Amino acid sequence: MYSDVEKLVLQYADAMTRTPVEVSDELFAKLHSRFGDAGMVELTATIAWENYRARFDHAFGIESENFTEGAVCALPVGSIQNS
Repeated sequence: MYSDVEKLVLQYADAMTRTPVEVSDELFAKLHSRFGDAGMVELTATIAWENYRARFDHAFGIESENFTEGAVCALPVGSIQNS
């Protein structure tokens, strides 16, 4: 399960991915109170970069090279708290 802040970040990423972008003032304020100015810049830039990269790749028909086929990205124990 995801923590409350992780859920907010996922909501933010989802809102930033919509066309048009629809981030509510309430959601932004909740995240800003947790991360501050610098953290919001970093979070927003990271999400925006991943959106850019995904759309760029899609436009050029770039697909996965299957380097991780069948692999998993294991998280350290306790890295995600249950909510």
